[in-house]
Amino acid sequence: MRGVLITPVEHSADRLRTMTQLGVPVVLLDRLANDPSAWCSVSVDDVEGGDLAVTHLLELGHTRIAYVGGPHSIVQVEDRHRGSMRAYRRAGVPDDQLVILETAALTVAEGRRAGERLLGLPSRRRPTAAFCANDLLAIGFLQQMIQQGVAVPGEMAIVGYDDIDFASAATVPLTSVSQPRYELGRRGCELLLAEADAYASGPGGPGHVHEQVQFTPELVVRASSGRRAAGA
Repeated sequence: MRGVLITPVEHSADRLRTMTQLGVPVVLLDRLANDPSAWCSVSVDDVEGGDLAVTHLLELGHTRIAYVGGPHSIVQVEDRHRGSMRAYRRAGVPDDQLVILETAALTVAEGRRAGERLLGLPSRRRPTAAFCANDLLAIGFLQQMIQQGVAVPGEMAIVGYDDIDFASAATVPLTSVSQPRYELGRRGCELLLAEADAYASGPGGPGHVHEQVQFTPELVVRASSGRRAAGA
């Protein structure tokens, strides 16, 4: 085994340190290293991605927006939330207009449950748009809206994250924040091979300088966000 490409979901790095102490090269994938001196990493700027999604909805005229995602112990979920808040602050919209609907997981079923919870809110507090922390949540959320007769995007605009293959094939094609998946994987493998070669030259990989590569996401606009909703 040359090494490990890993996407950690927790803030704690204890297990990662154990692997490196055992001489196993590690590169973080889709996660920026908290300690740049300890590991190489390849990631996407998820704060920027959250900002892109919510800025898009704000520019369409929505101010009451739901952020659907969780648990917030997942770094990517929290970063996308931070980006949402940054967009609100830049637009001068009060923070309490962003409604947090935390989920137990990033799944279609949790997206449906979040949609059900949103529709249970009083109409005066109910968001007119939702930014979901990944596309599986967004697809479930979309399914719940359609099942309950809520027009998308006429009554509810939806933006997802990841731009998976199913996003464009959804009943209402899904606006989503796209990550350069191929480039993430390719660059991660290149860094891991360089790390493994450094380890092979001696304990701890002498002379190896850890790199932190971060890509910028892009917003792919489709029908689910649409134009300005009535009453937004």
